[in-house]
Amino acid sequence: MEFLRRLKLRCIWSWDGWVATWQSEHSFRSWVWANLVSAALAFAMPLSPTERALILALGILVLAAELLNTAIEDAVDYISTEDNPLAKRAKDAGSAGVAVAAIAAGVAWLVILIG
Repeated sequence: MEFLRRLKLRCIWSWDGWVATWQSEHSFRSWVWANLVSAALAFAMPLSPTERALILALGILVLAAELLNTAIEDAVDYISTEDNPLAKRAKDAGSAGVAVAAIAAGVAWLVILIG
């Protein structure tokens, strides 16, 4: 029973993180909408199950990267609002992580469409 209680708490905390990020981060909302369009196209086009799975999984990874980027930004901002080169580097690296994940998703789409 302890396992189920802890699983329930983890689900609640994860949902809380999703909702808070949705409410506070325009870029997260943009990526969600981009993923919905991407998923719709992946199901509308004659893709193989493997291609479709790749597109969907990479889209989800972009969302995961954006959630982690938001966590980094919030933690840095909580620690200090002063300009600091290390804080900038942490935030920039988080943003770059999102960009790399998005590029991977774009490359997958290009390879699937072009061949």
